[in-house]
Amino acid sequence: MTLRRAEASDGRPSILANNLAAIRSVLEAAGVIFVDENGEGQGVWLKKPAK
Repeated sequence: MTLRRAEASDGRPSILANNLAAIRSVLEAAGVIFVDENGEGQGVWLKKPAK
């Protein structure tokens, strides 16, 4: 339910900060890089797999 609520929101998810931090932590551990505003908008990258 927490993920559904986060995905359903427009902008910053309306979930508890600790839940949002946990989701971000899991995604980062899986190789997702969160990119701050850089003139082109916010976004995400995927790390290159280790060789």
